[in-house]
Formats: sequence, C-alpha cells, structure tokens
Amino acid sequence: MMLASLAASLRAEAERANERRLLVLVGDAATTRAAAVDAIQAADIPLPDCTAVSGSENWPFEFVGPRKTRELLGRTRTAIVLDGHEECSPNAIGRTVGAVDGGGLYIILTPALEDWAERRDAFDETLAVPPFDTDDVTGSFRRRLVDTLRAHPGVAICEVEAGADDGYVAVEVLADGRTDPWPAHPAEPPERPAEAVFPAAIYTACRTEDQAEAVHALEALSGGGDAERPAIVVEADRGRGKSSAAGLAAGALARDGQDVLVTAPERRSAAELFDRARERLAAVDALGSEGAGTLVADSGGRVRFVRPPEAVDLPDDPDAVIVDEAAALPVSLLEGFVAGPPVAFCTTVHGYEGAGRSFDVRFRKSLEASERQVTDVRLDDPIRYAAGDPVESWAFRALLLDARPPVDQLVENATPDTVEYEELTTEALLADEHLLRETFGLLVLAHYRTEPDDLARLLDAPNLTCRALIHEGRVVSVALLVREGGLDAETRERVYRGERIRGNMLPDVFTSQLRDEAGGKPVGYRVMRIATHHAVRSSGLGSRLLGEAAAEFREGEGRVADLRGERVAYLGVGYGATPELLDFWRENGYRTVHLSVTKNDTSGEYSALMLNPLTEDGETLTARHSRWFRERAPGVLASALEALDPDIVRGVLRATGDDAVTDDPPLSDRDWRVVVDAANGMGGYLAAPEAFSRLTVRELVLGDAGLSPDAERLLVEKVLQARRWETVAEDLDRVSTRMTMRAFGDACTELVEAYGDEAARAHRKRWETGN
Repeated sequence: MMLASLAASLRAEAERANERRLLVLVGDAATTRAAAVDAIQAADIPLPDCTAVSGSENWPFEFVGPRKTRELLGRTRTAIVLDGHEECSPNAIGRTVGAVDGGGLYIILTPALEDWAERRDAFDETLAVPPFDTDDVTGSFRRRLVDTLRAHPGVAICEVEAGADDGYVAVEVLADGRTDPWPAHPAEPPERPAEAVFPAAIYTACRTEDQAEAVHALEALSGGGDAERPAIVVEADRGRGKSSAAGLAAGALARDGQDVLVTAPERRSAAELFDRARERLAAVDALGSEGAGTLVADSGGRVRFVRPPEAVDLPDDPDAVIVDEAAALPVSLLEGFVAGPPVAFCTTVHGYEGAGRSFDVRFRKSLEASERQVTDVRLDDPIRYAAGDPVESWAFRALLLDARPPVDQLVENATPDTVEYEELTTEALLADEHLLRETFGLLVLAHYRTEPDDLARLLDAPNLTCRALIHEGRVVSVALLVREGGLDAETRERVYRGERIRGNMLPDVFTSQLRDEAGGKPVGYRVMRIATHHAVRSSGLGSRLLGEAAAEFREGEGRVADLRGERVAYLGVGYGATPELLDFWRENGYRTVHLSVTKNDTSGEYSALMLNPLTEDGETLTARHSRWFRERAPGVLASALEALDPDIVRGVLRATGDDAVTDDPPLSDRDWRVVVDAANGMGGYLAAPEAFSRLTVRELVLGDAGLSPDAERLLVEKVLQARRWETVAEDLDRVSTRMTMRAFGDACTELVEAYGDEAARAHRKRWETGN
C-alpha cells in the first residue's frame, strides 16, 4: 500500500466514524516532513486547517515551535503534524492530540522506531540537569511510547526513505491503522429546557446534550433560582466543551447586567470561555466594548479575567465567579472562593490541563462541608469527535492521563507497621504496568501541577529516584527525590555571578540569592513530590516514608550513598508554606533555611525551603542558613513580608531549630529596662525595637515563655511586622486598642520571666517594690 492510499483510507475511515486516526511516519527528518505534507494532501485536508509542531520552518501551512504548543490549547485543527526528530516532549503530545477534530489525522514523525529511544533530543537535555549530561538519560519513556504505538488500534505506521529527485519511497506499511468502525450517528441538536432562564440562542449554540445540561446548571450563577449560595461543579475529560459551556453562561449573565469574574491558572487557559462569551454577546449586538481580559456588555454587565491570587479577594465584588481549569490550582486557593458569591468550578478530570485530581478528592470535602448548595454536572460526550475515539484512548494510555491510585478498599487498612519501604526503579515500573499506573496516579492525585512531562522525568531523569511504601502489593505512599548540589568550583562561581542552573533549586537559591558561595558544594536530595493515598492520609505513612529515606541516605546507615557514589549531606524540600505543612516538615526533622519574599503566581503562597541534615557537612550548611534566616527575618517581615500570615511566621521561625539562637549576644541592661517598663505599661517597644525583635524571635524559636498562640501572633504583628495598634487589634479580634496594648505588656512580662538576666530581674523588682 502506497502512502497516498494509506492516508486517504485513514481519512475516509476517520470521517465515516467521526473519529481521528494516528499516522506515524518513520525515517529521516527531511523525508518524513515531505511525506507528511503529501499524506495531508492525499487525505484531501485543506492546508489552512493544518498545523505542524516542528523545529523546522519549511512547511506549507501553519507551524509552531516545539515549546510553543500551548498556543494550540483550545483550538481545533483537521491535521496536526508532531515532528519528533529534534524534540518530542510528553507535554507537547498532551497539548496537541486533543486539538485534532473528528475526521482528522494526527501525524507523528520519528526516526527508526527501534533506535528512537537511544537518540537524544532537546527534551532530553531538559532532563539532564548538572552534573549529569544527556548520555545519562535512559530513554525509557520513549521506548514505552513506541510500544504503545505498535500495539494500539487506530495507529498506522509507515516507513519512508528518500527517493530520486528529492522525493521519497514508502518502504513498508508496518500497521495500516484501520479499525473498520460503524458510521457515526448524526447528532441531534439539544433542546432548551422548559424551565430555562437563558435565551434559546444560548442552548442552540450547544454542541451536545451534556453541554446544554451544563449551561442549564450554570444558570444558578444568576442567583435568581431556588439554590441558596450555589456552587456548580462541572467535570469533564478534555474536549467535552466544559469551557465553552462556561463561556456561553458567562455571556448570558453579562448580557443581563451581571459582573462575572473569571479566573484560571493562566489567562490563555480561559481563552475558549472568553471566545464563546464574546461570540454570544456579538450575536445579539450586545457587546459594548472589550479590552485585555475584559468583555463589557451594553447592559453594563461584564466578563473579566483576574489572576488567581488576586481573584480570591473578589475585587470589585463580582456577582458570580467562574474558576476554569480548577484542577490545576492548589486546594488552599480554591477554598478561598467558598465563602463568596455564586461560584462555578470547571475542571478537567483526565487531560493535559487536569494535572491533579486533588480537586475531586480533597477540595470536594471542603465544598461539601460548607453551606453551599452544590450541583454536580459531568460532560461525557466529546464535541470534536465520537466517543471511543482510538487516538484519545491511545493518548490516555501513552501519557497515563487516566492513571489512578489503588481503590480505597485495597489500602484502607494500611498503617506504618503494615507497609514495606522500597525503591521503585525504572525497570520495576516498566515491568509492571499496574505498579506504574498506581505510582503515577498517586502523584497526580496529590499535586495540582503534575503533568505528562513528569512521567518522562519519573522514567528517564538521571537525577531522580523514587521511594515508596507498599501495603500488600499496593502503593500507599510515594516520594520523588532529586539529586542536587555536588557542583564543582567553576559552576558554583558562575551561579554566584548570576547564571541560573537547571534542576538544582536549593543550591541555586543558596548561591545566587543568599550569596553563599559554598552552598552548592554538598550533595543533597530534594523531596520534589510526596504523596500518600487519600484513604490513609494523616495516619503517619508520610512520616514513615521520610524517616526511611533519611535513614537510607544518612552517613553510615544507608545501603545506597548516591546515584553518583557520593555521600548525601542533607534532604531538602521547597513548598508553598502553610501552618499545617510547616508543622509536618518540622516534626520530620526539617529546618527552615529560607522563605521567599514574593508569592507564587499561581498558588498565591510563599515558598518555604527546609533542610534535614544527614552528615556533618549537612549540619554545617543547615545551621548556617537557619542562622542567616533568623537574622534577616525581622528586617524582611517589616518590609516585603509585612502582610504575611502571622501563623506562617510562627511556623517558619519555630522550624529553624533550637540551636539557631544559642550564640545570640545578650541584651544590654538598658534594653532590659525598656522591656520591663513596657511590661508595666510604661514606654513602648519603639524605645528599643531591636531588643523586642530579638526577644520575639527567640521565643518563636524556643517557646520557653510558653506564650499562647494569640500572644505570639500579637508579637509577630506588632514587633516584627510593625503594624499599627488599631490593625493588630482588628486582626486579633481584640475589644479595643487599649486591651491589645495591655496584652502586649502581659506578653513582655512572660518574656522577661523566661529570658531575663540579673539586670532584668533587678529592674522588675524595682517595679514590684516601688523603689
């Protein structure tokens, strides 16, 4: 069979079933690129309906670079060519495969399949972080990818070679990709529900009954129905039209004069929503104006985009909120929308954007515990292609988009005493598909940012190793650890002078930001991800896993030193700081060494960095940076972090370790007189601010005065963050400013009692005796 007839037959079958077909063209780069264009023309696909993802610019239709594939999210194309010769990332596959319309072709260009896993490309370079190089990348993901291409229905594979006159020859068709499907049933247009509020034109614009049902549920955002404080949850796999449904509803609400706030991980994530809202307003000549991320209706209503960290504060009091791609936002941020106006959470269950099922498992509990009246809607019918499309099922398998942890019943009896600690090697994961799916499914469940590229990192990255707890053959807790540090003097010097270094987050911060030239010398392992099955969370399994990892890598105890045979000096972690997480990591032996001074753009949280020293070198590094952090904390808290949650301040300082204050110089006699006077209602902390600051930090680290949490918060806000008395009183729900000042004096009394020297005691006695 010649390539032209193969491509034509694949297109005909795809059109008949309203499905897609995947065509793999195998050969050298130039030959497969020419063959792809001929295949598209033989399939009678108009060139303006095609896009190539390629490092080459020599295409007769639209092309984007391998790292610009985000531009295809939300778009529909009849054919997409993914050129795998120079760079082929799992994320690129995940972003592009869903953009191909029913009746279209998804074409992948590859070198010889038996050699592809051994070749190294630009994506492999991203996995080879210093001190590793691309020769250390294993190619296991690509080897598994080839296996899925060879085994899956709907995938045609054709080898091509260069021929005469710059042409090519189809050498062999290894698989024809045909499935002989039944013809697709013509879709009936959905009808407007009898009790619907939105105009009929909104429902006419729906592509499926599922989409119409979602729009009908979203009518509750208008606040005019029976639902009191409604929350609508719209769930779907990618390509089911959930964002379009949200856009249709947003347009209808804006036309009625309502202010609709839309948020998503990125503005481009909400592009489809805004397109549909704009389309509906324009269709009835109701679009008054539009600007960057804002549509204004002639009624005065509007649809506007606000970044997640700002959106949670509900600027300008919107009438309704729509959170698109909610699964890609942290649960802590989503919880901020529960107390506001009517809200809709639209989330991808399986797919590139649905990186994290923590929405379904963890946020769902918060939502159900609220006073919201929750309505669930699920969209199952694809809008671009028919259900059961073989290319979609191939992508799910190849990228593990539908990976899940074990079912609850199989692990609900797991305890720290019933589990075994194991290293999950790449060989073990590839040899057991169930183990791989459970491991990756647990990672997806636990972290909102897990993406297809992480599957390649798990299987290929030379700096990554995986540890797990196994209960009766099932994964219940898993940790990904990445090697960092061990950098030579030349590399450390370049980083110190401002050069960024990939894959070495902690050494990079130590060296470039915190100005520690030796910070990248010790070898450490950073806990990049840790996940425990939701059915047994908070049962000590995460702590058991961290404890086992520390014992394994600790000097003199570990059966393994390091992937490169070097002693591991510390375990580290970086994460969005919350009081609960700070306590968890502190209780597991980790100490604070840094807190970022800017919020994460997506999560709205400040990042905490912590170390657990395992050797003398690790202890030296940790002690040095814990001390530096404690010393700079008062200055930073009074400026860049003046609005930081006091409970996070308490948590990060408590986790610096008791040894962080042992070398502090004593307060002067004059300092103690000012503190004692303040405890007795005379003077104030501004008479000796450094003395109060040092005492406050000492107490937050040591806790010897035994202050209550409220008293600690008061000291944080007034002494460290220099807030006004009125603000402190309001923040702490005090009756009055006077009562707040009295509570401050009481706290100072306890500080004097716990830390005061002979001079402090003498001055206190003077107050007691009146002499």
